[in-house]
Order: sequence, then structure tokens, then C-alpha cells
Amino acid sequence: MTRVLVIAGTGSGVGKTSITLGLMAALRRRGLVVQPFKVGPDFIDPGLHALAAGRPSYNLDGWMCGRDVVVAAVARHAADADVAIVEGMMGCFDGVDGASETASTAQLAKWLGAPVVLVVDAGAQARSAAATVLGFERFDPALHVAATILNRVGGDRHARWITDAVRLTTGVAPVGAIARDDAWTMPERYLGLVTAAEGVLTAERLGRMADVVERDVDLDRLLALASGHALAAPPRVTPGPRAAIAVARDVAFQFYYADNLDLLREAGAELLEWSPLADPEPPSADGFYFGGGYPELHAGRLAENAACRKAVRRLVLERGCPVYAECGGLMYLAESLEDAEGRAHDMVGVLPARVSMRPPRMSLGYVEVRLATSSVLGPAGTVARGHEFHFSTLSPVAATVPRAYEITAPGGAPRAEGYAVARALMSYVHLHFASNPAVARAFVDACVVARR
Repeated sequence: MTRVLVIAGTGSGVGKTSITLGLMAALRRRGLVVQPFKVGPDFIDPGLHALAAGRPSYNLDGWMCGRDVVVAAVARHAADADVAIVEGMMGCFDGVDGASETASTAQLAKWLGAPVVLVVDAGAQARSAAATVLGFERFDPALHVAATILNRVGGDRHARWITDAVRLTTGVAPVGAIARDDAWTMPERYLGLVTAAEGVLTAERLGRMADVVERDVDLDRLLALASGHALAAPPRVTPGPRAAIAVARDVAFQFYYADNLDLLREAGAELLEWSPLADPEPPSADGFYFGGGYPELHAGRLAENAACRKAVRRLVLERGCPVYAECGGLMYLAESLEDAEGRAHDMVGVLPARVSMRPPRMSLGYVEVRLATSSVLGPAGTVARGHEFHFSTLSPVAATVPRAYEITAPGGAPRAEGYAVARALMSYVHLHFASNPAVARAFVDACVVARR
């Protein structure tokens, strides 16, 4: 039986990621196998989870993938684990809109039949924190809010006041109270926490997090509250490789859904990781996948690696190599990238447009993509789902550059995007291939054709 817990917050910034990481590390110290998951379209937290748990973390998203895919993902990846820890996103009930529970942590917890551990920032309140817990407990009677962990308490007396109030006024079990400690806080930047690839989660930091959780959280009680599941799902069958796909993977390009990579392998891809920052030239491959990340923070180094940029350009424009590039990948394949200080750096030059970080303009939200024309991701009419999250701006792209996508945000009007040059497809959208696995198969098929 695999125990499942959902770690939710009353809102963003309450400390649920730090508590989740400490909890994973503390449970591993007990010799338990911990399988991590993350609710929503997040790349940074899963990377941190993987370090804490020692296993890849998978995204669970109700809007992009739906109930069947979410439940199957947990069954598949947690079947051999002792505990599955699912970190929520934003506040427990926050999702795609204000009128429904769609894509929320609460929706996903109910799909899994899993208890919720509510993280409350108690730093600026005392007995009122119990009213917050009571509100979350009663907001949706179908949701099982089983326990609460109080974060940023001011001392033993402060913790005792709130713990007593929660115990006397709610049915939620207070299982921990963690003192305010700035050393516990993870560093952030504009897209969220600083990433695992940048070395932010050192063994020392993770050890301190585990120490705090072991000291201040009743792990035995928490595990007793966890729901037990007999999990089983058909295993994914990975055939022999039919094509080699080079995946850009370094501190500039690191945002990939674990499911995307798994589905490419399942479709017959051999994945070759390489670094556009450090490698003098791209590897020999049948296709290329450029994910998102922070190319703007490393634009100077990317520009200095001119031989690599020129080789990528030749692969696209002369060889016609299949390429899928999203967000940071689009920025790399553009003509230039202007960083936050206003310095312009030459990029690959496949997409005839410039990217700028000034002024920063945030684009954030779910989108559905319908292929308007045949591309490396499939025939016209293919539908998949994903999200946008970026602060950069793309200069106007000439109408002569074909748009492969028709993009629609929930409740919005369709717009054209997805720039097609030769056999390269470039977009700001991060697609979740599990929303339509045919997309992964089509990309591998395109690479197989290119190999011949």
C-alpha cells in the first residue's frame, strides 16, 4: 500500500515548497521510498523535489491532462513507493478561474482520495489562524483537510495558542509548528524559486530542512493520517530507439515535463542531453528539442559560443532537421536576445525576430493549441494543451513566416502563433505531451523520416 499526502497552502508564499522538501528528506532518512508530484504547470519545484526525493517528480494538472491521466500517473509512478507526496500550487482552491475548482489542488486531492495537509503562514496572526483553517475545512465538504502545519510561528507560546485554537474549533489535526527562520527560505526570482540546476538546494540546506521537519512536525501522526492506496497501472513499454533526439539541458535550458521525456522515449526516441552553453557543437542527432529556462541570464555565454549557434542554424536551414523549441528555446533560435540591462546578444537566427526583456511583460496562463497546418508535432487539427509563462517580448514576426498554431486561452479568442521555419517549430507555449501523446509520437516520427 502506498500512502498519499497532498501538501496544500492557504496561498502562494506560505512556505509549502520548503516544508515539502524537508518532509521528503526527513521521510527518506527513515528509509522510506518517496515519490514526488507537483500540481500545476510548474518546472522549478519538480526539479527541487527530484533532489530531495531521489526520484523524478511528475506534474499533475487537471486542466492540461484531465482526471484519467492524473490518476494513472500517480498509480504508475508511486506503485513502488512507500509514500507519495503531492505538492499543491498557489492556494488550495486556486485554479483556472474563480467559478470552479478546475485545475486546483483541491480538485486533484479529491480525484486521488487523498488527505490534505494545509500549510498556514501564522507569522502575523494568532487565534485567527484557526478561523483560516476552519474556512478551508468547511469550504468544500467533499475535501478531506486532515492536518495543518503552522509555518513562521514566533515561539513556543505563539505555537501553543494557535495549536490550541485549531484543536478546539476544527476537526483538523495540528501536526506541526515551524519557527520563523530566514535561513529556511528558498531564494527567488521573477519566474519563481531559483532552480535546482543552479545548485540552490545544497546537501547542507536540504539537511537543515529535514532537521527542522523532524524536530517540529509529528511525522508518525502525519503518516498515520495518510490514505493508503493499492496502486497499479499498466507499465509504459519503451521500444528500441528509432531516432536520436538531442535535448538541450543546462542552466539556460532546464524546463521539461518528465512526462514529455518519458513519452518521447516510449515513442522510440533515444534522448541525448547536451549544452548549448558549453558544448562547441550540437551532437549528431535526428532531431532537437529546446525546452524553456533562463537563456536571458546566460545570453552572453550563449552568444560567445558562436560555433554552436552557427551549427544549429545550419542544421535547421540547410539540413532541414526537425526541431521543437518552446519559450527559452524560441528565444535562443531568434535573431537576438536583449537582456534586462539592455545589452543585445546574437542568437541562432532561425526565427527572424528579436527578443527583449525590457520592459518585463508577464504572460501567464493555460492555453489550448490546435495545429493549423501539418508540422513536426502532427497533422493539421491536432489538439494539445499547455501553458505560457514568460517575461520576454518578441518583436513582430513577418507575415511570411507561417504560423502553425491556433492558440486559445480559456474564455479567450483564438490567435495565431507557433512559428514554422523549415522543419523547426518555435513557440512560447510549454506543451504537456500527456494532454495528447500523439504529439510525442509525431515528433519522433518526423525525426525517423529525417534520419532516412
